[in-house]
Formats: sequence, C-alpha cells, structure tokens
Amino acid sequence: MMRVGDFDYLLPEEKIAKYPPLERGTSRLLVLNRHSGVVEHSRYAALDAFLQPGDLLVLNNTRVIRARLFASKSTGAQIELMLLEKHEGEQRLVLYRGRVKKYDQLDAYGHKLLVTDIVDHGVARIEMLDGGVLTDLFDAFGEVPIPPYLKREAEEVDQERYQTIFAALPGSVAAPTASLNMTQELLGRLRRKGVDVVTLTLHVGLGTFLPIRVESFQEHVMHREFYAIPPESLEKIQKVKASTGRVVAVGTTVTRALEHAWEHLENFSGAEVLTGEADIFIYPGYQFRSIDALLTNFHAPRSTVLMLTAAFAGADNLRNAYREALEEGYAFLSYGDSMLIFGE
Repeated sequence: MMRVGDFDYLLPEEKIAKYPPLERGTSRLLVLNRHSGVVEHSRYAALDAFLQPGDLLVLNNTRVIRARLFASKSTGAQIELMLLEKHEGEQRLVLYRGRVKKYDQLDAYGHKLLVTDIVDHGVARIEMLDGGVLTDLFDAFGEVPIPPYLKREAEEVDQERYQTIFAALPGSVAAPTASLNMTQELLGRLRRKGVDVVTLTLHVGLGTFLPIRVESFQEHVMHREFYAIPPESLEKIQKVKASTGRVVAVGTTVTRALEHAWEHLENFSGAEVLTGEADIFIYPGYQFRSIDALLTNFHAPRSTVLMLTAAFAGADNLRNAYREALEEGYAFLSYGDSMLIFGE
C-alpha cells in the first residue's frame, strides 16, 4: 500500500531556485508522456510546440496579496501577521507569530488593530478599530509572502515576479507558480495556433507549502481554497471535453478547482459563476475527470501538490522524471523550471 513517505525524496538545497530567471519565460520545460513514460527536454517558451489546435489552456487569474505585516503590542513586542487567503467573506483571519490573546490591541503603521478571537493555534481574527479595511492596510504596508523555503526576505524583484502577468483578482497568499513564466508572447502564439485560453480563480493558501506530517493519506486534512469559474470558461471546457481537444490545466490550483467542481461543471448550463471551496486531496489512485494535460512545477517532498502530480503522471513515471531532472540540473520549486505532462 502506498504511503506518504513514498513521496519523500532528497532535494539538495542548490537545486532550489532562490530567484526567478532574469527574464520571464526563459525557464526549462521537461515534457513527460504519462502513458509511455518517455521524457523530452525543452523550453517553457516552446510550450506551443506541444499543444494542438482545439486544445484549451486554463489559467488561474488570482492575484497574490501583500500578506505579511508586522505589528506591535503596547509592550513593544513585535508580532508578525500573515493574512490568510480570501474566501467568500472579508479577509480577517491571520496567522500570527508571537504571543497574543483575545482582546489584545496591536499597532501597525499608526493603525489600531483588535484581536477579536483566537480561532486556532496560531490563527486569530482581527479587525481595524478605525473602521478601515484590513486588506487595504496589508496592501499599503505589507510584504509579498514569498515561500519560506527560499530562506530570504522578500526583495523588489518579488513584487513583480511572484505574480503572473494576468493576475486580476486579489486573494492569494501564494502564487499559482506554473504560470509565473507565462508571457504575452507565448499566449499570443498559442492563440494563433488555435489553442483557446480561459481563466478561473482559485485563491491559493499557505497549505500549499506544508509537508504532510502523517503517514496515511486518510489521516491528512486538506485546507480549503475558494474558487470561482466564470460561465464562459465553463462553456468552453464543456465543449472541449465533448470534442477531440484537450483541457490543459496550468497548475495544480487549476486542477483542484476543476476536479472539485466537476460534478457541477459537467451539467452546468446557467449564467452564474460556479463557486466552491476546494478541499479535495488528490493522490495516486485518483481518476481524473476534467483535465487531459498538466503544466506544473517541480514540487517539494511530501507535499500535496507532488502527490497530485504523481496521481496524474503515474508515481513511477514522476519518480523517474524527477530523478532525470535532478541529474540534468533543472531548478526546482516556485521560481524553478516546469514540466508538461500529457497522454497523447
């Protein structure tokens, strides 16, 4: 029986991309046929060579917010706050580092904050006492919440590059990294080839970074992430699934949204945006229903996104592809290289 430990592997520190490539879109692309296991080495900018007229590229247009902010208590103690991803309501939940309790008041850049509740270990609900909007405060004074495994502070380059070129709807605290190297030039070539492009929104949470601490898949509880799929995207996905075209998910975030929404998506005929809270845990043995190809990054050991990728590629295929990628000097994780996994 497969266990979480089967998805542990040695990732040398020097293989982790600490910064984005100097020019967006110049990263490498490993192409894996999930049926044959054959690997081909290419470039991200050559993605159009592997897609066909009639294919549909699905992008996540979420925008990463400036989610990291420092506040202080009346004692002068500094508290680090990390705003959690947006769901349907207003964003008021934060991860905090430091000692706070219910009804504590904090000062942040001249604004007074009140801790209205401690909802979980390290998670609090806060509001602004001056009636302002919490997300506006973070947007004005916060930092980009780059992944902790980069082991550095956010820099000016991250303001632009830890964001996709089509980011539109704010609410994520982590980027949909498979799209970080997408360029307008590449999108233009894809469209000219006959590949259609649609968007959905899934607000990515911090849980995407976290390794699984248990050994049994059944013991792991997935974090929930809000998604919204507009009717025009739903209609095009339905048409492609009914044709010979392929739905190409750009990233595990798109995959989670589409797979979670599939039962509604399959029969959807309305003009409303389809929304939900994706808490789907995809690991080997799962039968995909919505996607035919996946463009994704090289993921961290024991992560849920690695297991999703293994479920789509086949665990042995992915293991062999990762081994070859490490040998060939590919860059891993958020700012690193990518892989395209397809079947035909």
